[in-house]
Amino acid sequence: MVGLTKTIGVLNLQGAVREHIRALEKIGVEAVSVKKEEDFNIIDGLIIPGGESTAIGRLIREHHLEDRLRQFHQDGQAIFGTCAGLILCSTDDSHPTQDLRLGFINMDVERNGFGRQVASFETKLDFKGIDKPVEAVFIRAPYIQEVGEGVTVLAEVDGRIVAAEQNNVLVTSHHPELTDDFAVLEYFMKKVS
Repeated sequence: MVGLTKTIGVLNLQGAVREHIRALEKIGVEAVSVKKEEDFNIIDGLIIPGGESTAIGRLIREHHLEDRLRQFHQDGQAIFGTCAGLILCSTDDSHPTQDLRLGFINMDVERNGFGRQVASFETKLDFKGIDKPVEAVFIRAPYIQEVGEGVTVLAEVDGRIVAAEQNNVLVTSHHPELTDDFAVLEYFMKKVS
């Protein structure tokens, strides 16, 4: 990469891909769709978007991206999992329908922890490392039941963990791409080397 320009990939198998690309572009970040192994060669960080975690996991395997995702993580590249991406990044193996667990962040999750679609909500969220409360949209959102060693809790709603990080991985239960508050995306960009 030339200068300070960073390119962020958005895993484009299912979910809120366009919304993430638009949000990244609004903060001046070059954003590209990631569908193939070779797409990883041009990115400095990756977002695994919200959608349906079981479907995304199946498509990761069908597109033969699992090994490349794991290598990207092992190489220390920044990864941000939102909603379904949070579930995929976890080490949690307690959900029998969730075939793929990438194991990037040491935590257990409760899928759809805040309820069904009709229980979706918006709130202002105190987020460690961000000076002001951030706008947060939760849609069929998971929450983090428990974190393991080395994980930092960044935000909670009603005593439930909704954002955390471990080394180069950031996860949120909410959808930062669905608001005009880009503070969490900017926080993620600080992880990108």
